[in-house]
Amino acid sequence: MTKFIFLTGGVVSSVGKGVTAAAIGRILKARGITVTVQKLDPYINVDPGTMSPYQHGEVYVTEDGAETDLDLGHYERFVDINLSQASNVTTGQVYAEVIAKERRGDYLGGTIQVIPHITNEIKRCIHLVAETNEADVVIVEVGGTVGDIEGLPFLEALRQMRSDVGPNNTFYIHVTFLPYIGASRELKTKPTQHSVRELRGIGIHPNAIIARADHDIPQEHIDKIALFCDVEHRAVIPAVTSDILYSIPLQLEEAGLGNFIVESLDLLGSPPDLSDWSAMIAEIKRPKPLARIGIVGKYVELHDAYMSVREALHHAGVRHHRDVEVAWIHSGDLEKGKGWEEFEALDGIIVPGGFGYRGIEGKIMAARWARENKVPYLGLCLGMQVMCIEFARHIVGTDEPNSTEFDSKTVYPIISLMPDQHGLADMGGTMRLGIYPCQLIPGTKAAEAYKSDLIHERHRHRWEYNNAYRGLLAEHGMVFSGISPDGRLIEIAELAEHPFMIGSQFHPEFKSRPNEPHPLFDAFMLATINYKQENQREKQIVDTPSDTNGRPKPVSELIQE
Repeated sequence: MTKFIFLTGGVVSSVGKGVTAAAIGRILKARGITVTVQKLDPYINVDPGTMSPYQHGEVYVTEDGAETDLDLGHYERFVDINLSQASNVTTGQVYAEVIAKERRGDYLGGTIQVIPHITNEIKRCIHLVAETNEADVVIVEVGGTVGDIEGLPFLEALRQMRSDVGPNNTFYIHVTFLPYIGASRELKTKPTQHSVRELRGIGIHPNAIIARADHDIPQEHIDKIALFCDVEHRAVIPAVTSDILYSIPLQLEEAGLGNFIVESLDLLGSPPDLSDWSAMIAEIKRPKPLARIGIVGKYVELHDAYMSVREALHHAGVRHHRDVEVAWIHSGDLEKGKGWEEFEALDGIIVPGGFGYRGIEGKIMAARWARENKVPYLGLCLGMQVMCIEFARHIVGTDEPNSTEFDSKTVYPIISLMPDQHGLADMGGTMRLGIYPCQLIPGTKAAEAYKSDLIHERHRHRWEYNNAYRGLLAEHGMVFSGISPDGRLIEIAELAEHPFMIGSQFHPEFKSRPNEPHPLFDAFMLATINYKQENQREKQIVDTPSDTNGRPKPVSELIQE
């Protein structure tokens, strides 16, 4: 029978449940145990697709086209699995399904109630992800904290699961935070005690408690939590904040959580093998040359809006033995003449996806700067579109070329609404979403990066490159190196006369893994290294005066001059 691990949170939100769930998945997979992960989100939105990044951060897209919580990105990256729509369940989805059943008469005239109808639907969703993935273990994270009114139906469903599948097949983990009081210079366990008491009042007795803290946790605090929360001593797992996100699995494994879960659930697995993961962490910790990459966007003050982009950069940095430093550049500031001083120190530029006109001209200006200065550029979705708009403006010599998303009356609609997007009334879940094939053109930089003729990538967009302008840009040096198999959609564009200026209509960041960086990010990182080395060589030549034959001048001549 499938085993279930349920993660709840206490004290504060953003305590790290998503990374913890992902890390547990990694340490179980290291034992040869098949794992899948699910996120239960108590908000009433059907999905985060229509939510502002300021509200929710990044919208992560699965292979089957679901717009989901960014925690699914953590799950996929840590465990190296591809999840589906079944892995993200919201209150909106649950109520929509129950109401649809009521309208069809499925309940035979009964009164619809939170218990049992809503909780039964939640449990159906939990079993569905288990059946869909045929995993040994399903890790289920509940968003929010204990005590949130909107989360109560989910916690009740989790409580019922113990009776439904048996106590030997369920394992409850409560992730809490130990606040540090500066005046007394000590951590406090009392909030954790209250949080666990609240959870037990709901009927869930945690099997393990993961105590998050920004400082080392004394043994006496571990003892106190075990005593007052009624769990075994080894079930209290200290989790001190780490500078390296991917070190969390090793931290939890060292604390004994993996063995404790395996013994408690009577799981069959081999001894854990985290050697590859440990080697990766050792490489991350090792001092390395710096690669400074500018991410130009309009949500840069909220780094979670570009979570997968940032992580994909770090994955490529590890592969090429580079420490990646991200310069967060607000595209709106560029329009006001601010932030340009950052560009001189950049080794590469990324313009990520987005929607809406705000900050667009700043992104176009960044693409122009990269083109004119031969700086490596990677455009993602909207980043590809602004790259094409900028190049078209360069060709025609005016600022007229644009996207119909931003200027519906432009005389040069380089980017236009996809035909199947016309006339749609609903905004949520109606974009071109999920995985689609792409045929690569041999001999291009994209084909060289992928080392393949046919690829499959994840999409999230409404607008596309206007085929009416293929010829115009191609005549002046733009290469359309990735095309949909039917020849209709431009998937990848690159500049022939640029060392590395590539844009993809899809989102490659969603398929990058810490131990297997995405080919486009991998190629981009290599291009930034080459650019930096070449730039330093040219600077050295400029700074060292030479005679007419190109030889460095003797010091005596320099002194005389």
